[in-house]
Amino acid sequence: MFISEIFYSLQGEGRLAGTPSVFIRTSGCNLRCAWCDTPYASWKPEGRHMPLGAILSEVRRNWGARHVVVTGGEPMIQEDVALLTERLKEDEFHITIETAGTVYQPVVCDLMSISPKLSNSTPRRREGGRWAAEHDRLRIQPGVLRRLMADYDYQMKFVVGAPDDIAEVLAFIEEFGVERGRVLLMAQASTQQELFERNYWLADICKFHYFRMSVRMQIDIWGGERGT
Repeated sequence: MFISEIFYSLQGEGRLAGTPSVFIRTSGCNLRCAWCDTPYASWKPEGRHMPLGAILSEVRRNWGARHVVVTGGEPMIQEDVALLTERLKEDEFHITIETAGTVYQPVVCDLMSISPKLSNSTPRRREGGRWAAEHDRLRIQPGVLRRLMADYDYQMKFVVGAPDDIAEVLAFIEEFGVERGRVLLMAQASTQQELFERNYWLADICKFHYFRMSVRMQIDIWGGERGT
């Protein structure tokens, strides 16, 4: 598998926020989000090819945590991701998969963390907009989303960049029948100051629409540094 990094930290987002976890960050993504916070695993994927045995040895070595997060990039495009999760479950890890929900693989996981990409993610200006059409074509895959929702315990996380984005979120959850208790909103931010400012109006939106609000500890505490 093409791996960007394996590290130990706290889960920064979602309903398991704050949980000590080992992160397996795969490298490579089929989307090109304008605000991607891990370009080294997406826009310009970096890393090394590692056999499953080496990945598992690294996870077992690191650090006594019983939660593993398989993230990216987009881990579901990795050929051996299902086998990796089977082996992790044999070791009795709690497994979270972080995915945009555009590709289905029969992985083993305890929590499918789906983050569908809203139109605010389309890279209309970045690199002259050359990725915009392909990104828009791929970012919502109804069949894949419905299958993931049916097959796994899931949470649905939306990156919100402006108050007007909420209309798109509301339309999405109505179309796909997402229970509001599974929805989390988190502010699009790349710096601690930006996160602080946007959390003010996002909190009001969550209160008004009865959505859960997700922290982003990797931004709030560490400013988005690698390995956090």
